[in-house]
Amino acid sequence: MKKTVWLTALSALLPGPALFAQAPGTCAGMTPGQLTSLNGFVPFQGTSSLWNTDISTALVDPDSANIINFIGTSTTLHPDFGEGTYDGSYMGIPYQIVAGTQPKVNIVLGAYASESDPGPMPIPAKALIEGYPHPGDGDRHVLVLDKGGCWLYELYNAVAESAGSAIAASAGSWKANSAAVWDMTLNEMRPYEWTSADAAGLPIFPGLLRYDEVAAGAINHAVRFTVPVTREAFVAPASHWASSNTSLDAPPMGTRLRLKSSFNISGFSADNQVILTALKKYGMILADNGSAIFITGAPDSRWSNDDLSNLKNLTAADFDVVQMGTVYNPSNLPTGPAPTISSFTATSKTIAKGESTTLNWSVDWNVSNPGYNIISSVGAVRGSSVVVAPSATTTYTLYSTNEYGRVTAKVTITVH
Repeated sequence: MKKTVWLTALSALLPGPALFAQAPGTCAGMTPGQLTSLNGFVPFQGTSSLWNTDISTALVDPDSANIINFIGTSTTLHPDFGEGTYDGSYMGIPYQIVAGTQPKVNIVLGAYASESDPGPMPIPAKALIEGYPHPGDGDRHVLVLDKGGCWLYELYNAVAESAGSAIAASAGSWKANSAAVWDMTLNEMRPYEWTSADAAGLPIFPGLLRYDEVAAGAINHAVRFTVPVTREAFVAPASHWASSNTSLDAPPMGTRLRLKSSFNISGFSADNQVILTALKKYGMILADNGSAIFITGAPDSRWSNDDLSNLKNLTAADFDVVQMGTVYNPSNLPTGPAPTISSFTATSKTIAKGESTTLNWSVDWNVSNPGYNIISSVGAVRGSSVVVAPSATTTYTLYSTNEYGRVTAKVTITVH
């Protein structure tokens, strides 16, 4: 499927700029700022998105009982988020929403550079890091939603280069062991075996519990959770494992648990009933190794820690494992064609300083799901062209990625 053909079809379905700009429930309708409201927007709304699929009537996996026993039937649910701080750090994974005008900065990649997306990315200088204001040596996730372009940017083990603390002193590049870009208008997937800012190769943000959703009366997505031991395997929508355990009773990354329909939620508060209803309708998706059945949310002063603690009355025995489908491991990884870059050119490859030129590209994704493009010095892009105005001679690299891999192409613009 040609990128240009797909973009033309998509653009025909989208509202015009004036209507799209402020409409509730759209990406552009989100409120910029730290821990602000999405105003009804739900990322990855495509019909094939497993984050937003109603699985309330899905079949129970044949190995459900064994996997629940492996996790521990008496293991209790634990909300890993809330109001205020614990040991001086805010509880939960924070996020920030930025406008399309947010400056993009370089990302210096570390341990998982080969499985990361390159910058630049619109990470604010004072972006909140998980564990702020004292993130220490934890996962140090940074999540940024771009309301202008509808992109999600996620970093793992992030440090602002201009200051080695939670808040940068001034604008500048960031260091991260992993960086991932997600197109929130698509059902995007990482290449098989690639990690992301989360061990399972999943986006973190769509699995967070947020108080603005609870206040609105409905959570319309699955919830992120962790367990201590996982299998050397993954199931959709995950793309990566983080274990050498081969026990068939251990849950693979991407395993989805669903609260049993028979579980009586009437004795819980109205807020907790919203959460429990979501666990019945959308379930929770295994995203990382961590504490047993810890569910993830964003910090918010409106949470009641005392009320959230009532969720600890649930145990693993109150859940079923939803039928998983194909379980991928090192012996049966899917294979397929990476994208094909048919062309990557510039209207003018030599320009005077102060002039601009247009980069043009054509990409065949070779698969039914469109992938995504990133251009060095530009960032994540859609469409088939972008105008650039380099101040010095610059080589631009086009990175095109689908679930089977990544290819690149280069073009150099000479500035005199």
